[in-house]
Amino acid sequence: MRGLVTGGGGFLGRYIVEQLVARGDQVRVFSRQRYPELDNLGVESHTGDLQDTSAIAVACKGMDVVFHSAALPGIWGPWKLFHGVNTLGTHHVIEGCRRHGVGRLVFTSSPSVVYDGHDHLGADESLPYATNFLCHYPRSKALAEQAVLAANGVEGLATCALRPHLIWGPRDTQLIPRLIERAKRGQLRRVGDGRNLISMVYVENAARAHLQAADALSLTSPVAGQAYFINEPDPVNLWDWVNRLLGRAGLPPITKSISESAASAIGAVLEGIYSLLRIGAEPRMTRFLASQLSRSHWYRVEKAQRDFGFESLVSVEEGLRRLELSN
Repeated sequence: MRGLVTGGGGFLGRYIVEQLVARGDQVRVFSRQRYPELDNLGVESHTGDLQDTSAIAVACKGMDVVFHSAALPGIWGPWKLFHGVNTLGTHHVIEGCRRHGVGRLVFTSSPSVVYDGHDHLGADESLPYATNFLCHYPRSKALAEQAVLAANGVEGLATCALRPHLIWGPRDTQLIPRLIERAKRGQLRRVGDGRNLISMVYVENAARAHLQAADALSLTSPVAGQAYFINEPDPVNLWDWVNRLLGRAGLPPITKSISESAASAIGAVLEGIYSLLRIGAEPRMTRFLASQLSRSHWYRVEKAQRDFGFESLVSVEEGLRRLELSN
């Protein structure tokens, strides 16, 4: 199979690339810069920006499948940037697939596209898209996902969207490093009553789901035009898991807490100040972050299990063992 991975040098993207290479597929990556470790794998690299239609189209030429995992993450920043990269960039990927007759497109979405600020307890894909977003990232991804699914069946392109929840594991540059750094500074606080359950997915399991979905995807398969939650089948207590991570890093558990309402109020104030002063750095607290840290959000994966055989091969325990954390 000839596969293009956008964001192939990123956290999830690199694992997708490695798994494709390991099984003998021909792999091309599209990213903003070259990565020597990918060159060493024999991967063909294209550099460019998702907002450059021509660059994306060139990268799509000759491909059988595109894994669109590149995105601008984060909970703070201007709408124009999130929309340009995540939404318009995805439209450019779709156009590139159509222009060059790519048969399959697997889009990396996010459960945040349906997150409405309320507890999600064992929710499934019947959840509607949120209508009130507390930050720009989920809104931009929701628009992108809708475009991908709407493109299914048009000009011979089969599409699907995967929603991996809280991807973690070795080489993570976002979630775990931030937790460790804030813990070292004494800045971590439990938000809420500490009983909230969440879904998460180990990065190798998330990458494998992308390959499984691509292999099952065709215009006549049940995968075509569908969105899927991707996470371990069983939820975990967020704050127990955070404390286990801290313990592996030789750090003490979180002992201080703040209520959800107080954290949300602080977030609203900080958002107002940062917006007024045009501060580009991310506030320590936002309303979206307060909600995510205090609410339960876990999802069922029966649909992915049924339609393309999704299965977690690496357990949470094994994933924690593979992490190399130090104080």
